[in-house]
Amino acid sequence: MPSTPRLLSAVAVTVLLASGCGATVATEPDTTAPGYPVTVTNCGSEVTYDAKPTSVVSNDIGITELLFALGLEDHLAGYTLSEGQDSGVDSSPWRSSFEKVPRLAEKISTEVVQAAGADLVFAGWSYGFGDERGITPESLRRQGIDSYVLTESCRNGNESARGIMPPLEALYTDLRNLGKIFGVSERAERLIAEYKQTVAKASATVPDDKERPSVFLYDAGTDQPLTSGRNAGPHEIISKAGGENIFADLDDSWTTVSWETVVARDPDVILINDYAGGTPITLTEKKEFLRSNPALSSVTAVEQDRFFALPYAALVEGPRNPRAIADFAEYLSTIH
Repeated sequence: MPSTPRLLSAVAVTVLLASGCGATVATEPDTTAPGYPVTVTNCGSEVTYDAKPTSVVSNDIGITELLFALGLEDHLAGYTLSEGQDSGVDSSPWRSSFEKVPRLAEKISTEVVQAAGADLVFAGWSYGFGDERGITPESLRRQGIDSYVLTESCRNGNESARGIMPPLEALYTDLRNLGKIFGVSERAERLIAEYKQTVAKASATVPDDKERPSVFLYDAGTDQPLTSGRNAGPHEIISKAGGENIFADLDDSWTTVSWETVVARDPDVILINDYAGGTPITLTEKKEFLRSNPALSSVTAVEQDRFFALPYAALVEGPRNPRAIADFAEYLSTIH
């Protein structure tokens, strides 16, 4: 969605004041901060920001950690996060930042944003933004509040499908865009270089002469499993670590499939999204469900008891993705 600057940039205006023997020059000072306004491309549209945001509301753990990784905690009015993500905060490399910045609510809403005096909301489609929730970039724009949409969640025009670029490219795109918006581009580029190095180091351990194990990402669901298509973080966590995502053919991010399809594709490994008690089904309960489901008894991963868990914050787009690739690569190296 294109965004039009809310304020015109200040321009020095010279006024000639007539006097008896000459003119006095009065200059209106330029109050625009250096480097602003800035324009970035977000979800395929140019969005302009007139000034550096100083009162940001963020939604969800990965999105908030992106801001913390860029050193922007002083620019946050607060964040919204479900109670189920408490363990993710406890394990976060930015735990001290979570403790410093106010936790506004479990769910983001227009009321929460207004009460915080937000000048920008950073969230994503199905990561806070949603027409059914009544909070969208457009609804915020009408209130004079800027927004930034998590790139992994961008709608791609295929009904409700999301994702417009490979997951790691989405991560790097958001870091660069946020770097420009907040005037911390040098830090953003340092992080990108660091993350690329971590990914390259992990990928270099993957043998070329070995068949890649097939991997099914299991998020949740008993009737229908929620998994990752090629546009969500787990896809590249799997592929860069040396595996093959069995649902790489789905042009979507997080999406539901059928158990029949999982069985037919017979994964060698099941990667489990561990909410660490954030849902009614714990990691242990998820494993027991997978082991005890008669329909899955013939699946290689279940037969061989090949389960590996990563925390939610490492699987959604965020600064924990590169480390997750390294951890999963180490596990896959043990699969023969």
